[in-house]
Amino acid sequence: MTRSDEIELSIVMPCLNEAETLAICIDKAQGYLDRSGVVGEIVIADNGSTDGSQQIAIAHGARVVDVESKGYGNALMGGITASRGTYVIMGDADDSYDFSTLDPFVERLRAGDDLVMGNRFRGGIEPGAMPPLHKYLGNPVLSWIGRVLFRSPIKDFHCGLRGFRRQSMLDLHLQATGMEFASEMVVKSTLGGAKVSEVPTTLKKDGRSRPPHLRSWRDGWRHLRFLLIFSPRWLFLIPGAVAFVIGLLGTLLITFGPLVFGDIGLDISSQVYLAALTVVGYQAVIFAILTKIYAQHEGFQIPRGRNFDRLQKRISLESGAVVGLLVFLVGLVIGIVQFASWAGSGFGPQDAAATMRLATPASLLMILGAQTIMAGLFLGVLSVGVKRR
Repeated sequence: MTRSDEIELSIVMPCLNEAETLAICIDKAQGYLDRSGVVGEIVIADNGSTDGSQQIAIAHGARVVDVESKGYGNALMGGITASRGTYVIMGDADDSYDFSTLDPFVERLRAGDDLVMGNRFRGGIEPGAMPPLHKYLGNPVLSWIGRVLFRSPIKDFHCGLRGFRRQSMLDLHLQATGMEFASEMVVKSTLGGAKVSEVPTTLKKDGRSRPPHLRSWRDGWRHLRFLLIFSPRWLFLIPGAVAFVIGLLGTLLITFGPLVFGDIGLDISSQVYLAALTVVGYQAVIFAILTKIYAQHEGFQIPRGRNFDRLQKRISLESGAVVGLLVFLVGLVIGIVQFASWAGSGFGPQDAAATMRLATPASLLMILGAQTIMAGLFLGVLSVGVKRR
């Protein structure tokens, strides 16, 4: 038996009822190993197949690893962890990728790359191999978002055929259990400074008679949601902070009278909308902070800046409650003063403009105070220690 340290390449395929195409994929992969002279193994990460896929894999010379936890990411991590090669090339077992042509991946890995992605848009997509929704919208948009947010060189984030150094990938501590595992691998590799590259890859129509496991809108949203977890700063923090500052300043300034900019005048109706902008901006800022804390709490190793570390040390359930309560009380006092003034006049008619000019910021402060208190409470929930299996 070949010793573990002699295996250079592990070819890992996740499997869930792939009896129709599994043998073809294994035979192509074995043919590549025989032709190229690469010392390798074929690992089938079975995620609970009930169609005899396990027996087919064994009969064709592959090693089967049973992965009980359901999900694409779980299956792949099970296979990667159990693999013995210095390098791993993973690909779907539906015969949509050609495992007999892995030379470009091996060459880049031997040259020192940590992650080598296939690019289906460069290598070619056969007719019917990818739904138009994925080809022209889903994959290009999500890949573009990934490039913009994380400055990644990868132009096909979701290609199922990719190779990497096994230990480099294990060191990333990948957490995603589903289809978003594909995005996590690229994002964390890029953020961690890994050497990442792409090679052209051809996508064929898969050989299965049943529909694929992928669900377009559900899995597309899961990928997008994952990208949002890793990029709260640019998507929420900065836009939210800008909206909050503009809205708050505008709301407070109109308290003292209308604002006039040339031919444009802003008065109480504008004040109401500016107050709403303040609330939305503040919610975005809180969301960005709590999302980042949640991501770190759940084990997603995302970039941390010194400013955020200092902020995280200062904010807590208690500090949030104190600050929120003070802000709320300021708004409440203004409201009480207004009510007392109205009561002093015998609850008679009021000047609508003058009343709203003060009532709007008072209401805004109470809303912001309440939001701060609730954010502090949620932060307290996140900080509760739990035993994880």
